[in-house]
Amino acid sequence: MIQTSRLSVEIGPHEILRGIDLALPPGQITGLVGESGSGKSMAALAIMGLLPDGMRTEGRVDLDGRNLLELSERDLCRIRGKRIGMIFQEPMTALNPLMTIGDQVAEVLRIHQGLDRKAAQERARDRLDRVGLTAPRFPLTLYPHELSGGQRQRVAIALAIALRPDLLIADEPTTALDVTTQAKILDLLKALVRDEGMALLLITHDLAVVAGIADRVAVMQHGTIVEEGPTEQVFRQQRHPYTRALFAASTHQPRLVLPRAEPRPLLQVEGAVREYPLPRRSLGEARGSLRAVDGVGFRIEAGESVGLVGESGCGKSTLTRAILGLDPLQGGRILLDGQEIRAGRAMPAGLRAKMQVVFQDPFGSFDPRWRVERLVAEPFHLTGLPRDWREQVAEALYEVGIAGDAMRRHIHEFSGGQRQRIAIARALIIKPRLIVLDEAVSALDVRVRAQVLDLLAGLRVSHGLAYLFISHDLSVVRQITDRVMIMEKGRIVETGPTHKVMDAPEHPYTQSLLAATPRIPVDWHVHEQVSRVALSTPAP
Repeated sequence: MIQTSRLSVEIGPHEILRGIDLALPPGQITGLVGESGSGKSMAALAIMGLLPDGMRTEGRVDLDGRNLLELSERDLCRIRGKRIGMIFQEPMTALNPLMTIGDQVAEVLRIHQGLDRKAAQERARDRLDRVGLTAPRFPLTLYPHELSGGQRQRVAIALAIALRPDLLIADEPTTALDVTTQAKILDLLKALVRDEGMALLLITHDLAVVAGIADRVAVMQHGTIVEEGPTEQVFRQQRHPYTRALFAASTHQPRLVLPRAEPRPLLQVEGAVREYPLPRRSLGEARGSLRAVDGVGFRIEAGESVGLVGESGCGKSTLTRAILGLDPLQGGRILLDGQEIRAGRAMPAGLRAKMQVVFQDPFGSFDPRWRVERLVAEPFHLTGLPRDWREQVAEALYEVGIAGDAMRRHIHEFSGGQRQRIAIARALIIKPRLIVLDEAVSALDVRVRAQVLDLLAGLRVSHGLAYLFISHDLSVVRQITDRVMIMEKGRIVETGPTHKVMDAPEHPYTQSLLAATPRIPVDWHVHEQVSRVALSTPAP
């Protein structure tokens, strides 16, 4: 049993965690849920002894009767990896890009067990096989960049379980993964708990994931656990108002009343083909090609919201780059408002100004050295900087719910939800006709996501915007789009009104995506009205 008792963390005069009590018995999965800033990840770092300098801890984290908070760094190093393992949210940054996957897993074994390189490599092979990266397809000599997101996450899991720890902490391990890959990772984690007898602390904002995997759940708000118990019991009773607010946000549907208008094609994609050359397998062999986009055709009307859904590698991002004029096509054409988009040739500024994009990671899409006013004003280079540009920036920020005093601040001073709102303001500033949203809410917790979706719905009405909404989250696509396209292996295999495709899918691939989507059992929902005030209250 690993247990925290009255665990508290402070920095200066601020309390980050207050009186956290968690029991993590072997063979059991505990879900820790809450929105961004609630203290979930800080609790995990406190258990691991990885808190930033300057933080003070009180209480206990007991392992074999020893309080880990009282141990020296040398003693903690003997425990991390061996007794407690951790899977971080972003495997690409958690893994060393200069080391092969075999060496990274073997390193844990060499440090903690003193194995020689050959023995450690053999054990690493066994651990990678256990997480589904089997030989010969996945040799130990591969580097992280040669793997997909789901495969990199499996390497991170292999690292964490290399020494069969007593506790495995998984911090948002499936946030950026498509639904089928997510289902495989969750099945893997469940099997590891069952077969290895370890305890699993799963940190997530996805209530449906918790419903499908966790034995117990703890709900965290402002550094305190406000409700805890068996998963089904907590989901059915929802005794705390904050728990009810989270559930309301997870099933939230934006209210949208659109003015009637005659259909007018805004974006037209006709027989789009995009190929990449493959490396030669031997000298003199003809070079093959990979057709990432294979004859795709569709149209988006002015003011329409269309979803594009598919798992990793289906061609969504390649098609998006072509639509944005960043990648050339080998066949077909793309028209925006009747003008052809030709990547590789200079796109007229007026045409490019009709289309803007909101990226998945807003922090990575901003220059951290610039202040917000300059970040939001950046698209004016397409239309010319007006004299009242500061007033227009302030107005765009006001529309997305950001106060005017934000203009002189830097992007690192904002939360994830606020950064995404600023990214939307940047896309709005030159009044485009179409906004491409690339996984724009996938990293947000449920309450912030609901608020951003409400914002997008309102802006669509007030500005007459059309959206191309790219996502792997089918529940989000259901909430924000009129029509959805399902993409598999470079082709659109099913399209239609969103509610029709989601409720009665015809193509086997669509059916498999919906089957892999985690859901809260219908009979677990509380059938009572939740005040909309709880949902509209800004998240911290």
